[in-house]
Amino acid sequence: MARDPSQFPDLAARRAARSGMEWEFDRVTYPRDFSRGAVTRLLTDRAEHGGWELDRVRITPDGTRRVVLRRRIIRAVRTA
Repeated sequence: MARDPSQFPDLAARRAARSGMEWEFDRVTYPRDFSRGAVTRLLTDRAEHGGWELDRVRITPDGTRRVVLRRRIIRAVRTA
């Protein structure tokens, strides 16, 4: 059964529906004056302490880094 992409206005919603998992997304922007090493340290810190993983990095023509991080949403199931 093919899904119509127009049903999901957001890319995150399309990814979640396709994979069967639920993800929480966080968008972070770093200015061009941050060095590559500084951005790496900041992202590593978020990954280690917040459970985030890298989803996408886009470097704009002016040098700004737009980063999308994701982490899985774990739903607790109530037992009797």
